[in-house]
Amino acid sequence: MNRFDPSTRSYLLTCIREMITAERWERFTHVVANRTRYLTVVLEDIFQPHNASAVLRTCELTGILDLYIIENQNSYEVNPDIVVGATKWINLYRYNHKTDNTLKCFNRLRKKGYRIIATSPHRNDCLLEELPLDQKIALVFGNEGSGLSNVAVENADGFVRIPSAGFTESYNISVAAAICTFNIANRLKEGNISWQLTRDEQDELLLDYTLKSIRNPAKVVKELLEKKGRLPA
Repeated sequence: MNRFDPSTRSYLLTCIREMITAERWERFTHVVANRTRYLTVVLEDIFQPHNASAVLRTCELTGILDLYIIENQNSYEVNPDIVVGATKWINLYRYNHKTDNTLKCFNRLRKKGYRIIATSPHRNDCLLEELPLDQKIALVFGNEGSGLSNVAVENADGFVRIPSAGFTESYNISVAAAICTFNIANRLKEGNISWQLTRDEQDELLLDYTLKSIRNPAKVVKELLEKKGRLPA
C-alpha cells in the first residue's frame, strides 16, 4: 500500500479522481467506507486451495481488509477461478517460517489489539450470536481434516461455535467463515462500536484502490508529483 503524507495523498486523490468515472469513484468510496480491521480472519494450515480461496473471497465481500495465512505443513496457493480478483483488494499476511508460525501470528495479532477466537467446539465456547464484540476479533479457522492445531487451541483467548440443527459435526470451512464474518460484520454495523478504518486509513486505501484502477500508476504518480513540485507554494 502507498505511504504518502496527508497533503500529498490529498493532492494525488484530487488529480486521480479526474481520471476515472464518477461511478467508479463512488464505488471505491463506498467500499472503503465499509472496510474494517476490527474483524480479521486467520487460516491455519488449509490444504484445499479452493476452500481457502473461497474464504478469501468472502472476507473481501464482507469488508474485511486483512487476512492471515499460517503455513505450518501446507502452503496456500490462490485459486484465481474462485477468488475472482479478490486478492487485489485485501491484504494477505503469510506466516511460513520454519517453526512457531501459529504463535508468531497470534502474538502479532495481540500486539495489534486482537482477541484470538478459535472457531471450534470447546467446553468454554459460546454461540456465534453471543460472542462479545467489545474488542477487536481475530477468527481462527483450522484445516479441513484435523481442524485447529493443539497450539492454536491452547493459545486462543476464546472459542465460538455456529448453531447446528443436524447430525453432521461441523460446517465446511468456507461456509463457516461466511456465516461467522457475515454475522459479526452485521452486528458491528448495527452497534455503537467504531469498526471502520480511521480517516487517514480510508484515504490511504482509497488512493491505493484508485491507483490500481488506472494504467501505469507508478508513471502517473511520478508525473503528478513532478507537477506538484512545480506548482507555486
